[in-house]
Amino acid sequence: MPMLRLKGNLVGIPRTFARDDETRIFLVVANRPHRARDLFQEMARRRRSDHWLNTHWWILTLGEWIGLVLALGAIVSLPCILLIRRHTLEYHLEHTFAVSDPEFLGSALAMSDPVPIEGNAIEVLQNGDEYFPAMLDAIRAAKKTVNFEAYIVYSDEIGRAFCEALSERARADLEVRVLLDGVGSSWSLNNSDVQMMKRAGCKFTYYHPTHSLRVDRTNRRSHRRVLVVDGRIAFTGGVGFAKRWGGHAQDKEHWRDVQLRVRGPLVAKLQSAFQQHWAKTSGEELGGADQFPGLTAAGNLKAQIVSSHSFSIAPVPLVQAVAFAAASRRIWITNAYCTPTPDQVELLTKAARRGVDVRIMVPGENNDQPLTKSAGRGAYGKLLEGGVRIFEYQPTMIHIKSIVTDTLFSMIGSSNLDPRSAEINEELDVVVYDRDFGRQMEETFTQDLRQSREYTLEQFRRRSLWERTVEWLAYPFRSQL
Repeated sequence: MPMLRLKGNLVGIPRTFARDDETRIFLVVANRPHRARDLFQEMARRRRSDHWLNTHWWILTLGEWIGLVLALGAIVSLPCILLIRRHTLEYHLEHTFAVSDPEFLGSALAMSDPVPIEGNAIEVLQNGDEYFPAMLDAIRAAKKTVNFEAYIVYSDEIGRAFCEALSERARADLEVRVLLDGVGSSWSLNNSDVQMMKRAGCKFTYYHPTHSLRVDRTNRRSHRRVLVVDGRIAFTGGVGFAKRWGGHAQDKEHWRDVQLRVRGPLVAKLQSAFQQHWAKTSGEELGGADQFPGLTAAGNLKAQIVSSHSFSIAPVPLVQAVAFAAASRRIWITNAYCTPTPDQVELLTKAARRGVDVRIMVPGENNDQPLTKSAGRGAYGKLLEGGVRIFEYQPTMIHIKSIVTDTLFSMIGSSNLDPRSAEINEELDVVVYDRDFGRQMEETFTQDLRQSREYTLEQFRRRSLWERTVEWLAYPFRSQL
């Protein structure tokens, strides 16, 4: 077959070939000379592609490289962020003992600490007009130590008042430690307020800071609220330190909430809960009489704390399950973010069918997390059909997280009735086993009930197509909301 060797500047041949002295092109022209131009064009395209792959793909700016690495990291780490959580169990318990029976408390607290602590005084402080002045007064009266852990602190009039009070005590040579959540507070707390506390002498750190390279921690937040002063008086609950928690729930801009003031031996347990996170984030161990003084009885309440920890079996769902299964007369629940699991729905409807007065109070239209409400509302149908009554608080956002069972058992703290609190967040709740305290909690529930509207089964069945669609879309992500 005749062959033609071509070299030089030929008409119709791409210059990338003709100008390359090293190029040798052997073209078969005997049978199909009209294919020569197509062949040259194809070879030119391949040459340009190879040239870019070999010489240009890696020439990126520093910013482009950083963006590429971050994007790849996000894709790789997303399963870690979403899937790392505490192990939870489904509880299908029967009513085999009552809340008043001696085995109740140990059974409920089996995943935490089944031995109750006696001799405590615990007060329920209503709304910001009560709990914020009480907490600020305690800080300002501190003599030796102040330990403060919170999920939300804003740089507004409330948050700054706490930053200033903590700074003043540090300047007075007290040991002041501040531990805030890396997501809950870092976006809303100005760095100038953080620097003010540090310059004053406060020891400050974030729990799982967002700038950490440990992406697996990003989704695991500390939802705890603890203030311990001189190791002798403590406050805990579910409030945030921002102006929306101030006032007395008088309008939509001021939320409804409560906080506990604790004296007695239980304070040491709350100090221990603070130390768990402080040691983890700062590496500093707390000890000595200034942190753990000898505590004598301050009242007659029997109580215990329930604290959640990463990589453990979730303790809160067991407490809730045993309380629901053991109830004989009454289960009254107030919860800001209510997304009950199927086994919790089963336990609550079983209780209602055996004659227990089961009521759940949730936010109404004033709700700062509407997707969470949508994710949980799908359970309303089975609850209502099973005899559970649901009430929506009307005046403002209600942020209380509490359970009262048979007047005798109360639970209040930071945990929501949802998968995130059970499986992911680090939570802290106080349980109290006392009839007088339970009456106070029931009175609080009754007062809020007067400002609530009952949500009926008919309303649930008449909800719009849009509401049903949002519920369906939100449900798979209920643990992340």
